[in-house]
Amino acid sequence: MENTRKTVSYYPKVLVSKDELIALQTRRMKHTLLRAYSFVPYYKKKWDDHGVHPDDFTFLEDIEKFPFTTKEDLRLNYPFGMFANPMSDIVRLHASSGTTGKPTVVGYTRQDIDTWSDLVARSLRLGGVGKGDIVHISYGYGLFTGGLGAHYGAEKLGCTVVPASGGFTDKQVTLINDFKATAIMVTPSYMLNIIEEMENRGIDPKETALKVGIFGAEPWSMEMKKKIEDKVGIAALDIYGLSEMMGPGVACEVLEDRGDLYVWEDHFYPEIVDRNTFNPLADGEEGELVLTTLTKEALPIIRYRTKDISSLYDGDLLNMRKMKRIYARTDDMMIIRGVNVFPSQIEEILLKIQAFSPNYQIIISRAKNMDDLAINIEPDAHANEDEIKEGIKTLQHRIKSGVGVSVKVNIKAQGEILRSQGKAQRVVDERNL
Repeated sequence: MENTRKTVSYYPKVLVSKDELIALQTRRMKHTLLRAYSFVPYYKKKWDDHGVHPDDFTFLEDIEKFPFTTKEDLRLNYPFGMFANPMSDIVRLHASSGTTGKPTVVGYTRQDIDTWSDLVARSLRLGGVGKGDIVHISYGYGLFTGGLGAHYGAEKLGCTVVPASGGFTDKQVTLINDFKATAIMVTPSYMLNIIEEMENRGIDPKETALKVGIFGAEPWSMEMKKKIEDKVGIAALDIYGLSEMMGPGVACEVLEDRGDLYVWEDHFYPEIVDRNTFNPLADGEEGELVLTTLTKEALPIIRYRTKDISSLYDGDLLNMRKMKRIYARTDDMMIIRGVNVFPSQIEEILLKIQAFSPNYQIIISRAKNMDDLAINIEPDAHANEDEIKEGIKTLQHRIKSGVGVSVKVNIKAQGEILRSQGKAQRVVDERNL
């Protein structure tokens, strides 16, 4: 099969035909299954109990015979029980925050680090970033994978890296302004804080040298994407990843094919399953994204349930599939008086109303055994009292008609809502406090 797709400026090794990709995925999947079965006792026992063996895999569809891996599996084997390499081969450890239980621990061999760096570099290149660009990284460094993952990828691409990390927003603005960064990598919610600080200091965000932002680590609405692009005058691109797979660089939005994200299928095999039955779904159908690593050495993960909601379809530029950008996670879903509500649905509505700033927080409470939903929101700095009152009515009407729940709106003073220093905490559930 010839590759007749349009030419883009990216690494030549991404240029493979669909047949070549399937053959590569099949070889790598077979190797990964054998590696997991041979060197990870948990997988061996789980698959033996399930009555499946790596020899049962011949075609890519055969992966459906194998059971899922969940975050709980990683927690049960804390800290190193899922590693396929001895600790003498592990050159780096990352871990989740562990705020909802034991942290999940991720290990990397030297080859894993090289692969990760290459995939982030590939993602950045397809986002229009290249040698000569100055990349300001505001993802947190440390156990969180975002900062170092972005850092190593940008360096591998030949960029100049500013390792700003998170927090100290006033200093971030100074560095962006003085060092003339042309690209920024950060969570979208923290980018809003940087924009706000610029405006407070009388700096027009459009007058900086920034030309592109690579945003990830949290779901964000198309309305927030548009707001960032309009405020800063940049292309706001999505990069997707999760620590259990690797970190950022599992999929990315391509500058020349905007909207959704290409999955790097030569390193990760994606599936979509029904959110209730967990049965596989065809391309184009929406469900939970499931990923299998194809090249990870230290931590091979088989059929990992990400809890991210998406769908898969063929893209225009590459023979790798695209995934719909993540707008919600199954564990973000709020059930309010029997109605399923995602924070992104509220954000999409809220950010279209000019009277409000992008700073908000959703509060869930319970009175007399009934759940109540409220939104704490700051008004736009230029909105007058009448515009705010009209904005409240519009917001309540659109949420009621579009989402199906009633909501109370609490107007807060400028700066009263806690600003994100990394991932935003958009929902506060007071029912169990």
